[in-house]
Amino acid sequence: MLNLFYEEPDDDRWLPFDRYPRRLVRRLWRGRARPGGQYRIFLNLCAGLDRIGVGYRVNDYGHARRNPRQLACIIGKPHVLDKLDWKNPILFGAALFSHPSDDPQLFERRPVKRVLLPGPWMKEMWKPHWDGAVAVWPVGIDTDRWSRSEPARKRFDVLIYDKVRWDHQEYEASLIEPIRRQLRRAGRSFREIRYGFYREEEFQSALAECRTMIFLCEHETQGIAYQQALASDVPILAWDRGGYCRDPSLYPHRVKFAPVTSVPYWDERCGLTFASIAEFDDAWAQFWDACRSASFRPRAYILDNLTLEKCAQLYLHHARELSDV
Repeated sequence: MLNLFYEEPDDDRWLPFDRYPRRLVRRLWRGRARPGGQYRIFLNLCAGLDRIGVGYRVNDYGHARRNPRQLACIIGKPHVLDKLDWKNPILFGAALFSHPSDDPQLFERRPVKRVLLPGPWMKEMWKPHWDGAVAVWPVGIDTDRWSRSEPARKRFDVLIYDKVRWDHQEYEASLIEPIRRQLRRAGRSFREIRYGFYREEEFQSALAECRTMIFLCEHETQGIAYQQALASDVPILAWDRGGYCRDPSLYPHRVKFAPVTSVPYWDERCGLTFASIAEFDDAWAQFWDACRSASFRPRAYILDNLTLEKCAQLYLHHARELSDV
């Protein structure tokens, strides 16, 4: 039985206990909260554990206090590390902070035994700080929910997935609009979706209607959304500019790390990549020709590497290395 812990921060803002009425107002005004990427990690881990028949408790702090020798699996977020004066050995991640410099005394403050990171380049960035204590663990994708749709539903050639997080106005002019113009010149129909402005049901519907996807993101630690597209058997042309991690909370004043990638889980079955708009036209022509000849098999890649079951088994492996569960 695993002891899982995950919470979203929800502190009082103006008055004591005002988080409760604010929570109600948010629900009434915005509807049900969208599961963000880090919450999705927790949800998919639970779903994977259900599928492989592994039991777990969720946020049972009382049990953790009464059983200080049992492993505490703190998926995130980082504030959970300070919910208790933990005595339990801790498996922490993968919904965590950006860099060890965010909490340089973590291993002195808390009995953390291992930190799980969502992707390989992030592990390389962290290795100089916590080399022996970090490991890679990607969460699985629900391949039942994210599956191929009937060809008759495919009304659009391309879904442009816009996850440009920084300097968006600049990239709208230098990257996104030139891509739109090229697609129009090529006579390709497309629709668009922007990260942070949709519900999962909308993304699922968009994938069902589109033959291919163009994925635009500076870099990804795992990239759940593009992997949901792959699981839906939608091949991807991905902007993969490489270079430094440009997270403005880190670069250039705290961390300079390279290379990064926007597609950390990927092989030739998934699609193609391009590094800059100068490469887009040739990459697009090659990509579209390969799609017309059905050369890609993106869903097969996910089934081989990133199912709920496979990733839950890997998580369980990490937990068992740290305790008898």
